[in-house]
Amino acid sequence: MAGRVAGKRALVTGGAGGLGRAMARMLAREGAKVAITDVDGAAADALAEEINAEVPGAAFGFAHDVADEARWAEVVADAVEAMGGLSVLVNNAGIGGDLVFVEGDTAANWDRQYQVNLRSVMFGCKHAMPHLRAAAPASIINISSIAGLAAGPGMGAYNATKAGVWMYTKTVALEAAKAEWNVRCNSVHPVFIKTPILDPFVAMAGGDEGAAHQKLARGIPLKRIGEPDDVAFCVLYLASDESKFVTGAEFKIDGGMTAQ
Repeated sequence: MAGRVAGKRALVTGGAGGLGRAMARMLAREGAKVAITDVDGAAADALAEEINAEVPGAAFGFAHDVADEARWAEVVADAVEAMGGLSVLVNNAGIGGDLVFVEGDTAANWDRQYQVNLRSVMFGCKHAMPHLRAAAPASIINISSIAGLAAGPGMGAYNATKAGVWMYTKTVALEAAKAEWNVRCNSVHPVFIKTPILDPFVAMAGGDEGAAHQKLARGIPLKRIGEPDDVAFCVLYLASDESKFVTGAEFKIDGGMTAQ
């Protein structure tokens, strides 16, 4: 039986670990070819090998600093050559920062998060769009955060860059729709998910992962934090033609947190 994204060709940034790893695996299992890009090229290659052991010929790994526009052009071209086209772009790569309050914040903190979290999304959309148009129907999926919709103290740069991803997504969606390119663009907004990004919270809890996760879950109506596949299933839907009438939307994977 054909998978939900059979015939699709997807590029997933930050794909070697955390959420990206779950997305790449799920897309491959559901029939897509997947270009896994990551600043850690060896990890991207290793994951591609793991996926290919399960789904032969489905995955390709690329070293990729998403803050480097020249590298974006190279990676997109190489991925298109390897996969025979590009119909799905997942701008997943992102970084957090230390808890920094307004009077102690720095240009360096803002610049790095801007470069990786927001500017890279523009680079991805810019360089992928000609190939997505050629492969339409196509989909861009930008991974933002609940932090882009609800602010938190000490997270100014992260809140601002993730909010920027949310609004930039709508701009791209409208441009593509008005031009009748049949390229959709949506954003995904996870809350706390069981990935290494939660390691600082675990460290603050003295290394007790269970206690840290329990504390983080207190503000979530479902009283638990998410699993990587919770986000990957949303990405799978948006990558598939099941979402052919969905563009410019934001998907909250937050256990009801923003409903309060």
